[in-house]
Amino acid sequence: MHKSQLAGFIIDCQGDDLDSAATFWSQALGLEKQAADDPAESDYVLLNTRPEEVHIEVQRVDHPSRVHLDIETDDIEAEVARLERLGAKRLSDIRGWVVMEAPTGQRFCVVKPARANFEETANAWS
Repeated sequence: MHKSQLAGFIIDCQGDDLDSAATFWSQALGLEKQAADDPAESDYVLLNTRPEEVHIEVQRVDHPSRVHLDIETDDIEAEVARLERLGAKRLSDIRGWVVMEAPTGQRFCVVKPARANFEETANAWS
């Protein structure tokens, strides 16, 4: 058995000016920006939500701008297999998470749990 739930939304922004993009989304959504401390995470700016809420990040990308969602799980491989049985395709593995594509073409990621209420609110799958 494993668990999963919606983790959050990632706002993919093509271009070099991540700070301006994050400032726009911060002001548009009324959420404070929190730049990453780790230089390896310099392509991400977190928009602060409460620990039990979905997370929202602004991410610098090389592809056209879009929004994608993350599904968080306590067993990435089991969740990927479940989603593949539903028709999704595994596209790539990136630093501990998996990029997938839904049968309808949307990209999404399967990631480790981050929400404070994961154990209490995630769906249980057998």
